[in-house]
Amino acid sequence: MLLRITALIFAVLIACGAHGQTPTTAENKSCCFPILSRTTLFAAATGTADLASANGVKGAANALGVSAKTRPAKPPDGMVWIPGGEFSMGSDEPDFGDARPWHRVYVDGFWMDKTEVTNEQFDKFVKATGYVTIAERAPTREEFPDAQPENLVAGSVVFTPPSEAVPLDNYLRWWSYVKGANWRHPAGPASDLKGKEKHPVVHVAYDDAVAYCKWAGKRLPTEAEFEFAARGGLERKPYVWDGDDFRPDGKWMANTFQGHFPDKNTSEDGFAGTAPVGSFPPNGYGLSDMAGNVWEWCSDWYRPDYYQTLADSVSVAHNPQGPVDSVDPAEPGTKKRVHKGGSYLCTDQYCKRYMPGGRGKGESDTGTNHLGFRAVITQSEQGKEPGTSHRSGR
Repeated sequence: MLLRITALIFAVLIACGAHGQTPTTAENKSCCFPILSRTTLFAAATGTADLASANGVKGAANALGVSAKTRPAKPPDGMVWIPGGEFSMGSDEPDFGDARPWHRVYVDGFWMDKTEVTNEQFDKFVKATGYVTIAERAPTREEFPDAQPENLVAGSVVFTPPSEAVPLDNYLRWWSYVKGANWRHPAGPASDLKGKEKHPVVHVAYDDAVAYCKWAGKRLPTEAEFEFAARGGLERKPYVWDGDDFRPDGKWMANTFQGHFPDKNTSEDGFAGTAPVGSFPPNGYGLSDMAGNVWEWCSDWYRPDYYQTLADSVSVAHNPQGPVDSVDPAEPGTKKRVHKGGSYLCTDQYCKRYMPGGRGKGESDTGTNHLGFRAVITQSEQGKEPGTSHRSGR
C-alpha cells in the first residue's frame, strides 16, 4: 500500500513546492519496478532457511506427490508442462546483489500458464465473482488517519514518461499515483481495454492475483518454480533464450524499453507499453513472455539475503518456498513479495532485470501498470475445490 499512498502525497508536496530526492542504489533501481510500496508513495504525495513447515506448509517434495519427469496425460487448458529438475538459481550480474550467490535448487514438475493472465481472462473472473481489485477501492481513514480526505481516492501507480531527459536519482519523476487507474483503465480513467483483450492484466496487487488463482483452482508460482520455468532448460544463461546475445541475429526476443529512459521509448521492438501475450518467441518450455512485458507476482516473501541463506544451509534446496518473513532494507518494516521476469520498462541503461536471475519486489497491496501474473498447478492439486492450492497465500 505504501507506493500508492506515497504517490498521492507527492502530488500534494509538489503543489506546495516541496521536492525531495529519493536515493537509488544498484539493487533498488526503479525503472522497471518502483522502489517503494503503495503506502510510501501515498505518504509522499498527501535470514532464514527454507522453513516452509514453520508456516504450516509441508515441504513441496512431499506435498506435491508427482514425479518431476512424469508428464501427466491431460494438460489443463492454456498450460504447459514444466518437467522439473535441478538447476543453478541466481545471477552473477554486478547489479543483482540480491540474486547472489548461485545456488543449486530442485523443483518438482508442474503445469504453468503459457502466457500471463490476460484482460479477457481476468474479466471472466470478475464477472463470475463480482471481485473488486484493491486499486478500485478507496483508501480509508482507518488505514491513513493523517491523510487529507480529498486524497483518499481509488487509483493506482502509473508510469508517465517525463517530457524531457531527467536525472535518474528520483523515481517519482516517472511514477505517479493516478486517480481512477485500475485494471479496466490502465493509464487512468480516460483509458480502456478496447483492443487490449489479449494484453496482460495490470494494476493487480498480490491479493488480487491470489483471488484469481483460487477461483481458477490454481496458485501463484514460487520464485524457484518461476526461474526454473523461465530458463527453459538452459543452465546459467543470461537470458531466457539460448545464447549470450540480447538480440540474436538482430531479432527482438522480449518486450523491453528502447531509446532513452525514462523520457523517450523508441518502441523498436514494436511496443511502447504492454504487448499482446505471445508476441515474442517462446522459451524452451513453450512459455511466452517470461522476460519483459510485465513483472509477475511470485508467492515468496522477499529478502535480499535469502539466496545466501539457502547456499549456506543446504547443498541442494528442494522446492524452496521462500523465507518465512520479509525484510527490505530500502523500506524497513514493509513486507514484500517477489516479482520476476522484468517488464516493458526494463532497459540496460538502468535496469535489466528481464534476465531470469533478476528479482523484483512489491508490497502485497501495490499494483502498477507494468505488473501482472500467471498461475501454476501440480498434478496433485488438479481437481481440488478452487482455493485449496495452499502455497500461494502463505
